[in-house]
Amino acid sequence: MTVLVTGSRGAVARTLIGLLRERGLAVRAASSRPAGPETIRCDLTDPATFAAALNGVTSVFLYAEPSHIGAFTEEAAAAGVEHIVLLSSSSVLAPDAEKSPLATSHLDVERALDASSLHSTSLRPGAFASNALAWSWSLRSGRPISLPFPGAHSDPIHEADIAEAALAVLTDPGLGGRPYTLTGPESLTFAEQLDILSRVTGRPFPFRQVTREEWKQEMAEHIPASYADSLLNWWQSSDGVPVEPTRAVPELTGHPARTFATWARDHAGDFRA
Repeated sequence: MTVLVTGSRGAVARTLIGLLRERGLAVRAASSRPAGPETIRCDLTDPATFAAALNGVTSVFLYAEPSHIGAFTEEAAAAGVEHIVLLSSSSVLAPDAEKSPLATSHLDVERALDASSLHSTSLRPGAFASNALAWSWSLRSGRPISLPFPGAHSDPIHEADIAEAALAVLTDPGLGGRPYTLTGPESLTFAEQLDILSRVTGRPFPFRQVTREEWKQEMAEHIPASYADSLLNWWQSSDGVPVEPTRAVPELTGHPARTFATWARDHAGDFRA
């Protein structure tokens, strides 16, 4: 069994690669920008890189890039790939998923996989706990964190739990072929996440509530307006509305999902620098 892991520079992929190697499985780490000789080039926006990356591969851990997903599935089928595990998003379950820039890329890839001859499994995490790393930018500049909806709930999930879920479906054929909605074990507001980070790191995490337009202007250099609007709409819809955690992580991994406090302890150094 040889597993192609795309997006190998990402936190989930890096963790998964380590887990696969611990199992003694052959891993082919791939990236659009290989960092060294142990990584091959597989740019999901460049079909010319697909054939070499897929040669001899039995399973794929795939990031959601829709631009050439048809060509990718064709090359994968020709190479004899038996299973593709997609890192999708729970945003595809939203009623307006087809109109949301946050959801459409994942939805398009899921549909392309479903329409192909390939056996596939979609992992649909909600909010990544690592999204909190964006707050370190404000802290380093000495400014309070801007929150348009401090009471918005999310289900932050540790990247290690996503990687372990991927390992489970890649190594147990009986688990594949259906989607899994992955969440952390608890619903937390942004304000509660900041409070946890403050307790874990021993430093204040001040924030100020801003309007939608103020936040969009502040993020204009980093987030396109359409994506910013989708994020703001999502946060507004979950303002004061807890998220119901799923049981997918414990069912796949055999242990409870890691808490946000655990993630904060694992990444405390990222906020102390």
